[in-house]
Amino acid sequence: METLPAKRWNRKILLRLMLTPALVLTILLILYLSLLATSDAIDSEQRLMVNRAIDVIEQKGFGQEAFVLRHLTSFRATDNWWNRYVGHDDAYAATNFPFEVVTLYTDFFNVPKDDVERAAILLHETYHLYGRGEETAFKGVWRTKQRLGWTRAVYGESRVWKNVSESTTNFAPQFFQCGEDKRSDCFE
Repeated sequence: METLPAKRWNRKILLRLMLTPALVLTILLILYLSLLATSDAIDSEQRLMVNRAIDVIEQKGFGQEAFVLRHLTSFRATDNWWNRYVGHDDAYAATNFPFEVVTLYTDFFNVPKDDVERAAILLHETYHLYGRGEETAFKGVWRTKQRLGWTRAVYGESRVWKNVSESTTNFAPQFFQCGEDKRSDCFE
């Protein structure tokens, strides 16, 4: 039979075991809400553009990614406090992991040629939503660009294609060492 001090000790341990996850969840919720409170949501026209890009992702067989973007992601139009603190180079979007907050910058809406290019950008962001880094995101999108319908033949002269191609070359030079000249894209 347990003694009274042992019962008190067990209750204290149990209470701590219950309070610790609750405290962590509370802190994460406060951080999440602060990201939303310090940034502006995308407007209805921008939301339509995002939805069309997600539709492309879903139609091309990226169902899990489309689900995450459609149901678990908060899209913002301006930087939150975290993005302002961290800063960013020229970007189409920025993702705050693990909070599933994606900031879409003006270039996301104005620069891409169409919804397929916006889909390529959002597909890149899904890698970050899963906690993956830039290298994995660029490699993943480049490997699956054909499946997405984002090809050199149609998009090779677009600014988005050139930016992503250059970044992918920096992160994965081995992707561009095919063909007779050993300089061609290995995924074409």
